[in-house]
Amino acid sequence: MLSVSNLSVQFGKRILFDEVNISFTSGNCYGIIGANGAGKSTFLNIISGKQDANSGNVFLEPGKRISVLEQNHNSFDEHPILETVLKGNEVLFNIKTEMEALYSKDDFSDSDSDRVGLLQLKFEEMNGWNADSEAAALLSNLDIKEDLHYKLMNELDGKQKVRVLLAQALFGNPDVLIMDEPTNDLDFETIMWLEQFLANYNNTVIIVSHDRHFLDAVCTHISDIDFGKINHFSWNYTFWYESSQLAFRQRTQQNKKAEEKKKELQEFISRFSANVAKSKQATSRKKMINKLNIEEIKPSSRRYPALIFDQEREAGDQILNIENLSASVDGDILFSDVNLNFAKGDKVIVLAKDTRAIPAFYDILMAKNQPDKGSFHWGITTSKAYLPANHEAYFEKPISLVDWLRQYTKTEEEREEVFIRGFLGKMLFSGEEALKMANVLSGGEKVRCMLSKMMMERANVLLLNEPTNHLDLESITAFNNSLKNFKGTLFCSTSDHAFSQTLADRIIELTPNGVIDRHTSFDEYMTDPKIKELRSKMNYNNKKGFSIK
Repeated sequence: MLSVSNLSVQFGKRILFDEVNISFTSGNCYGIIGANGAGKSTFLNIISGKQDANSGNVFLEPGKRISVLEQNHNSFDEHPILETVLKGNEVLFNIKTEMEALYSKDDFSDSDSDRVGLLQLKFEEMNGWNADSEAAALLSNLDIKEDLHYKLMNELDGKQKVRVLLAQALFGNPDVLIMDEPTNDLDFETIMWLEQFLANYNNTVIIVSHDRHFLDAVCTHISDIDFGKINHFSWNYTFWYESSQLAFRQRTQQNKKAEEKKKELQEFISRFSANVAKSKQATSRKKMINKLNIEEIKPSSRRYPALIFDQEREAGDQILNIENLSASVDGDILFSDVNLNFAKGDKVIVLAKDTRAIPAFYDILMAKNQPDKGSFHWGITTSKAYLPANHEAYFEKPISLVDWLRQYTKTEEEREEVFIRGFLGKMLFSGEEALKMANVLSGGEKVRCMLSKMMMERANVLLLNEPTNHLDLESITAFNNSLKNFKGTLFCSTSDHAFSQTLADRIIELTPNGVIDRHTSFDEYMTDPKIKELRSKMNYNNKKGFSIK
């Protein structure tokens, strides 16, 4: 279907890809992974024709079509929504446009008639007469209601635009579908719909994503960029991650007998084979797993940060009590009548349909803002560490990371440069990187600094708002594993499905009409029909008269 031969890419002295040879076949979904800067997006740009390599070739089987999820959400602002989706199949859209132009001519000629006849044949072969209805169905499935289909794209909000561009990429059943971070700015319900769609998609899908749950749900293969090469591995991200960790352990166990290593591998494979996902991929996945040889998997060259959240002291049983808490902004009710009590060790996922509600809720609890009404009381033994979604204010000073982290130390020992450098080294700021200026860091580097600050604080209550934003897969995985082991109390709002499912034992959802509070897993909360019905009713905004999306 799609293959790459002898592909090489170099920027200055840095070699990104070195003689890469790889194929992508129909019926499979490939998750492209690699450390930050490894070349994931560059590779997608090359195979989609947006960027040239230094050498090598990209071959697409004749007659096949590639579709790419548009990253610029404002690209089609002056176009009607339905038309934007139709533009996903450029050939079909151009035929449709030319036919309409010919039909509208005042001096329609015999040659025009002949041309229309040819165009109609091509149009029919491409199922063009059903194009509008298929595009409309895609939009409706993505919660873009029919009354919006003929409005302009610039009349939509950012999240609605993402859904339309997703419909554009999926339209017309492309032979190769390329998606770079497709879950960005999508809500959980839309992501679940996309997972189901792609799990049963019969053509080739190539994806870059930091969403581990999404990669696990849709991928038949993980395509790992490492050592300047790209290698396919059967099955999903979790299988690749755990097998690469197993490979690393086995390579370092020089004294372990071959028979013991083989037994460990067989037990590992059996465990995953027993949990193969239910989809068209199940049979092929199981066959691939059973053929796996651990020697085929190289230990990854990637580095994982060392995150450990210790508590300076353990909190008492009473953590937080909230009574009749309400907040609004610009006349919109964000949440009201919140009455909750939290105990030591609660792991809480905080949800809200209105994205403004969660930062408002956290800012109130951290005494940064006042509620419209109500009160809250933290237990006297609690100590809190907060990671806001927007933390730019922490990085305005042009000071080194050593001096930046020193601001949050508590003892003379912690203020010593050797101690701080050791702490930063655990977060992958080693050597000269510890002297970087705080005001010029990348998004991911800033989050790693904020996590360093939180670990330094040794709090017994953590509040996290979109903590995985800007982090790479390695940092997200290490972060998730660390929070699983955290013995204190956790409040977390995140678009990362795996975070929510693996961490939560309680879900609260803030709504304009009160709060929903359930002691359950995240997946159960999102799929329970009774909870779905309740969420729909509770998220109705009495002030505006609509359900906030």
